[in-house]
Amino acid sequence: MILFALMLIPLVFAMLVVISPAAQAKTIATVGSFVSLAGAIYAAMQFDPASAATFQLAKTVDWIPQLGISLSVGVDSIALLLVLLTALLGPICVIASYTAITQRLRTYYAWLLVLQAAMTGVFCARDLLVFYTCFEFTLVPMFILISLYGSTNRKRASIKFFLYTFTGSVIALAGLVYIAYQHTQLTPGSPWTFDISTLAETARSLPLATQSWLLLALMAGFAVKIPLFPVHTWLPLAHTEAPTAGSVVLAGVLLKLGTYAVYRFVLPFVPQAVVEYAPLLAILCIIGIIYGGLICWVQTDVKKLVAYSSVAHLGFCMLGMFALNNTGISGSILYMINHGLSTGALFLLIGMVYERYHTRSMKELGGLGAKMPVWSTFMVFFVMASVGLPGLNGFVSEFMCMMGAFQASDAWGSGIWGSLGHRPIGATAGNLGPWFGIIAGTGVIIAAMYLLYMTGNVVWGKLKLPDHGHDHAHGTDDHASKLPTDLSTREISILVPLAALCILLGVYPKPILSLIEQPVQETVLVVNESGRVNMPVKPIESDTKPHAPIADAPAEPAARVVSAENAQ
Repeated sequence: MILFALMLIPLVFAMLVVISPAAQAKTIATVGSFVSLAGAIYAAMQFDPASAATFQLAKTVDWIPQLGISLSVGVDSIALLLVLLTALLGPICVIASYTAITQRLRTYYAWLLVLQAAMTGVFCARDLLVFYTCFEFTLVPMFILISLYGSTNRKRASIKFFLYTFTGSVIALAGLVYIAYQHTQLTPGSPWTFDISTLAETARSLPLATQSWLLLALMAGFAVKIPLFPVHTWLPLAHTEAPTAGSVVLAGVLLKLGTYAVYRFVLPFVPQAVVEYAPLLAILCIIGIIYGGLICWVQTDVKKLVAYSSVAHLGFCMLGMFALNNTGISGSILYMINHGLSTGALFLLIGMVYERYHTRSMKELGGLGAKMPVWSTFMVFFVMASVGLPGLNGFVSEFMCMMGAFQASDAWGSGIWGSLGHRPIGATAGNLGPWFGIIAGTGVIIAAMYLLYMTGNVVWGKLKLPDHGHDHAHGTDDHASKLPTDLSTREISILVPLAALCILLGVYPKPILSLIEQPVQETVLVVNESGRVNMPVKPIESDTKPHAPIADAPAEPAARVVSAENAQ
């Protein structure tokens, strides 16, 4: 019942916010977010790490039994980590909004809590339609937060966000329902079911051609949510126009709905198609890494720069996912957590400056290290975490994603690249090849260059502050006179936990990696066993000259071939 409680607590407090006086809205929202965090911590304490791949804390309640739909929840270690991340960012976003949001308080805090409930439901769902309902419903509160509380171009940003993600999600729904339909066809007499585990087995039994179309349908919905190149264009605008808390939620959790969905549905549902098209998907990730980094170079808006950096970061994340090996997928999952911490913190810091000076332009801001030393210290720290400085969280996950791509014996010998040569014996599912890792490595260099350039100008450059003219976004001539020059105790208090986690996960990531090891291994095993069924195999050629055949032992070469095939 604890998982149902985690989904209901934010909803209950959202209703309390609506029926209470506006002056009490932020207090009620704060209490509700901390209660949710306490509940998530309690759930983590009840979780058994020895069975990390098993869905624990499970509960099922019949919802629409005629269609086989039930309210089924449960978490493995990966889902639990994302539930904890969602619960952690909840109170941080509420507290960050104390001074940023001054109008329509009840509407704002109520929808912020509803958004938290929907995101938690995505990670807890064990029924396809429950997952999709929560997945799709996240659009509504985010649309409202952007359209009502965003910057000057908020209407266009909210509509573009909604149309992109809604269209992709509908296509993904068609794929999911088709799998449920196929289950009824392959098992005559069985009722409809939307149980994720049951439908995963059904989907894996489908032929490659069918899995390929399903892969296209599922990725149409999930790639937009991540977002992957070239369906990323909604993200920079949404990030730039969203209120600070909206950007933090968007970067910290909402984008992870797409990456989580790829891990939870795409890899185990259509493994043959994933293996077939993994190199192509990885190429899109590489393009996103390089493209996102280069676009950052021409940005003068600090918030838009960080938004485009998310395109590059999530390209790294998905490159590790499509490596389809233990190292790459583990790095990808760790990247989800790390990106939520460091990039979420960067959006918080940018929002804090925006509250004071009502601008995000590097042409109008500079040399803040002298005027805001505490803010500047945090800014440099989280930029280093985002760049991937060794000792901070970004390094570990980025390194693992690249190593996952590097661990290959034949980059182009499988799937759609089979015309260039069959996959050799000994190659495992997901080997992309060293060139994928090498090209992705250039993205690390580009990221360091544009983030350090931004930091150098804003923190250490010549002191520049905007003219106190009429504010273009807020319609006021008062440039945050009510806020202290540097960070307040409230602002520091929401940055310190994020900084502490960045250090902890950078210095000692073993607990997280150990926790996700079992489910990752099971996923890789599924991909290797199911995804390689129809893949051609050729033995590795030896450089040594063959010996003359031995008459007394004619079966030995055949035994070696059989052994190699079994190893495959």
